[in-house]
Amino acid sequence: MAAAAEGEWGALPVPLSPGVLRALRQLRFHQMTPVQSATIPLFMSNKDVAAEAVTGSGKTLAFVIPILEILLRREEKLKKMQVGAIIITPTRELAIQIDEVLSHFTKHFPMFSQILFIGGRNPMEDVEKFKEHGGNIIVATPGRLEDLFRRKADGLDLASSVKALDVLVLDEADRLLDMGFEASLNAILDFLPKQRRTGLFSATQTQEVENLVRAGLRNPVRISVKEKGVAASNTQKTPTRLENYYMVCRADEKFNQLVHFLRQHKQEKHLVFFSTCACVEYYGKALESLIKQVKIMSIHGKMKHKRNKIFTEFRKLPGGILVCTDVMARGIDIPEVHWVLQYDPPSSASAFVHRCGRTARIGNVGSALVFLLPMEESYVNFLSINQKCPMQEMKPQTNVLDLLPKLKSMALADRAMFEKGMKAFVSYVQAYAKHECNLIFRIKDLDFASLARGFALLKMPKMPELRGKCFPDFTPVTVNTDSISFKDKNREKQRQKKLEEQRREREENQGKKKFVKNKAWSKQKAKREKKKKVTAKRKREEGSDIEDEDMEELLNDTRLLKRLKKGKISEEEFEKKLTGNHRFKAETTEDVESEG
Repeated sequence: MAAAAEGEWGALPVPLSPGVLRALRQLRFHQMTPVQSATIPLFMSNKDVAAEAVTGSGKTLAFVIPILEILLRREEKLKKMQVGAIIITPTRELAIQIDEVLSHFTKHFPMFSQILFIGGRNPMEDVEKFKEHGGNIIVATPGRLEDLFRRKADGLDLASSVKALDVLVLDEADRLLDMGFEASLNAILDFLPKQRRTGLFSATQTQEVENLVRAGLRNPVRISVKEKGVAASNTQKTPTRLENYYMVCRADEKFNQLVHFLRQHKQEKHLVFFSTCACVEYYGKALESLIKQVKIMSIHGKMKHKRNKIFTEFRKLPGGILVCTDVMARGIDIPEVHWVLQYDPPSSASAFVHRCGRTARIGNVGSALVFLLPMEESYVNFLSINQKCPMQEMKPQTNVLDLLPKLKSMALADRAMFEKGMKAFVSYVQAYAKHECNLIFRIKDLDFASLARGFALLKMPKMPELRGKCFPDFTPVTVNTDSISFKDKNREKQRQKKLEEQRREREENQGKKKFVKNKAWSKQKAKREKKKKVTAKRKREEGSDIEDEDMEELLNDTRLLKRLKKGKISEEEFEKKLTGNHRFKAETTEDVESEG
């Protein structure tokens, strides 16, 4: 279905309630976006919807407003412990953001309570909070919501509370499935009533979303919204006001180019994307030391309790740098992001588009820059064809300071930094090997020496991908890295204690037979047996000194032994038959000799 044009909120065929209009005025949303004008009337008239719209087009209000209007029009008003609507979203940051938008509206409707269920805190706190305050509208991540449905023993009967459910919304539906939440979603859907309105909202309609549409929606209305000025035949996924750039530079130049760029744009707000959590940890610390008078924060999926606080704090900042993984790539609305910098290209083309979409949102302008290695340049053409994403080249900046020696000094001064660098390098190589676009991002094309210099490594790590390779272009430091200590005195004390324990263990085990670690004795024995069989087979094929009849005797003995072990023959029978075999051979030999 084509989207209607932008227009005034009063132009909707179904009038909005005064409280909703008041909230919209306070938020300064004076006009509808195309996805809002197309979706809201259909959702409010009790239709199931599957909406696809470019990232940053205002999808959140397209389901928040209908939810409130549907609950206001209920014949029976919701009680404290009844749930009228559930919004499920893939990340806790996006859930926090939706909860915040929703709160701007619910303050005008005190009869509705809302509650946020996300990871990173004690689930029993959520149980107690729901029992005390209720939650007519739930905003949740799938894992936590599924967990709370199974908390009946803790006094929370959420399955009974959702019997009054009117609306279910799956936001960033394609991402929900990408992140492996399918099992959790199916478990949640089993608890929900079939008579409900369901909305699926995403920037891309993948095959998995299509399957979900068929399974969970009844005769859904499909809404596909394109931006003004974008031809019907064009399927550009990025906002038209986004300026997309790429820069081609060597792996050992990339970090210097990034720091130079950030120093030139100190007053602006940036998101810097890396491919792994370990890279965020390492480069986040590096940027903190090298870029002064700028607030630098780091966030990634393995952070547990700090994520929510960091995200909320960064959203309020007028400027600064957020170093992050793809956990921040989807649906997140951070005000006035000037630049999205992709230090590492993402693992999929769709993730590239979502990263870029963190800027140039709701009609604003913004810019994005991706750093590419020389052998990755064909990625530009791939994106223009695959995602209809036009890009223009930005030449590497000249007169750039070489900051890698400073990074090396930081690693030599603190073992924590040294270890972070090694982990970051290993995780980067492993992520690169799993890249979705492996025709362009080929691990065999990587210049490991240049890459290691770009990570400012003191030495090459031991890892399978580097086994048997020589790196004449990489010079390790002459310092024994075992002597590098932690700046944190407690960590260094623990390390020294562990080293002492390992030294004692080596002394105690000196001269003792060494067994293979982490391998069961039975597996070691089986390996030896297999080796013997392979050796025997090879000797047979090569024509060894073993005669055919000797081999036959050996096989007969082996068969007898197997039968004895299985209990098919007694020990007496075994000995008798074994002796019989050998006697027959001896008699035959004597006969031949006497005849000779």
